[in-house]
Parts: sequence; C-alpha cells; structure tokens
Amino acid sequence: MFGNHYYNQSLRKLTIAFGQIFNNILVQTKNKTGGVTGRMRVPLAYAPKEKFIQRLDQQSDLNNREFATSLPRMGFEITGLAYDGSRKLTRVQKRVKVKDDNTLNYNYTPVPYNISFNLYTFTATAENGLQIVEQILPYFQPDFTVTINAIPDLDIKTDVPIILNNVQYEDTYDGSFTTRRAVIYTLGFTAKTYLYGPMSNSKIIRKATVDASADLPQALTQEKIVIEPNPTSADADDDFGFTTTITFYENGEQ
Repeated sequence: MFGNHYYNQSLRKLTIAFGQIFNNILVQTKNKTGGVTGRMRVPLAYAPKEKFIQRLDQQSDLNNREFATSLPRMGFEITGLAYDGSRKLTRVQKRVKVKDDNTLNYNYTPVPYNISFNLYTFTATAENGLQIVEQILPYFQPDFTVTINAIPDLDIKTDVPIILNNVQYEDTYDGSFTTRRAVIYTLGFTAKTYLYGPMSNSKIIRKATVDASADLPQALTQEKIVIEPNPTSADADDDFGFTTTITFYENGEQ
C-alpha cells in the first residue's frame, strides 16, 4: 500500500483557497468630518499566532520603528485534521476520464476530512479590529463555500463548505503609554473537504464475456454471453450501443 509516491496537493490547494477568502480586507481611517484620510489592504500571511505576538513583544517600544511590524496585520494556520465518518461514501465508486490514447485514468472514492483553521487579526486600535471582523462575519451563515480543482487530470472539482465556529477577542495592552497595543481577534473555522488517493490507469474494455452453468458441473459452460460495442471500432468517449450475443450449450461446453 505504501511506498508509491503520489501528491494531489489537496491540503495545499485548500490552504490557498482559505487564504484567498481574506486576501482583500481593507481598513480605512477618517477625519472628524467623516472624510477618508487613508486606506490600506491588510497584509495576510500563513504564520502561527505566537510568531506575531513574539514579534510585537520584541518591538514593544513605539519610538523604535526601524524594524517594527506594522499593524493591522492578519495571519492564519492549520490547527488540526479529523476524519468525518458522517460523510463517508461507498469505497468502490470510481471517477473516470478517457485519455487521448483510449486508456482510462480513474480514482476511487475520496476520504472525508475536517480541516481546522484559525484566522488571526492584529490591530493597534479597537476600531480597526471591528472594521476587519465586520467585513468577514456577514459572509458566514455559518458557512461559506469555495470550489477547488481537486484532481485536474480527472476534471474533479470539489465544493468545500468552510464553517465559522467561534470568534475570540483579546486585548494585549499592558504597560506604559508608549508601549505598543495589540487587539487580537481569533476566528476558528472548519473546512469539510475530501482527500484523494493515488490516480490509476487502465485500458478500456472492448469485450465482456460471461460463462454461466446453472445445472451443470462448474467446469462446464451452459450459456455464454458476449457483449461488444457497436460499432466495435468505437472509442470509449463515443456515443455507441452494444451488441449482445448469447450462445447455449445443451450438454455443456468445456
């Protein structure tokens, strides 16, 4: 079972799709009269929460901005994988695609998994944090569905619901007035996806033969059924019928 390398990039594609959802969040500032004085797109990166917090702690002095991490900023990461038996399908089903040389590529039923994600937002003010969160929450009721091109060679596209589970709030302000403040929102998500096994290939079947023996010993054939495409030169993706030939052997045939 193991030892044959394959990589469908299922988790990589899901991670990219998850990040793309939040890749165009905007934050803007206004003056006292309500006019917009500034607008910026919030940077997004794949990184754990602790990395951002440690960076902020090391640069807590607002007067030292030479290498400071600018806020607002967003990050996300995978936090867990769990098998989902409630979405299990029959194992023997296949997805098949005919190649140009009349061979078949096929893949068996995928395995359902729930992938947990955490999305973090870091802002210097509560107002900016509310701006970011309010641009996200209305789209999750409680899920948002993305379509992933799971197996391009088989034209398999999967709709993946991403469910918002919870939202947590944290204010890390502690210290003097010159100490950097970070308002942190943590949003927990679950993506209900499928993981595919290795793709296989085989030749197309041009002739099927069935031998039946109802009242005779197993070694003897009483009825032979032969099924072939009509015309026999038809390719696997052509529109064709079938020719069925049935031959009876009264006394059996070896």
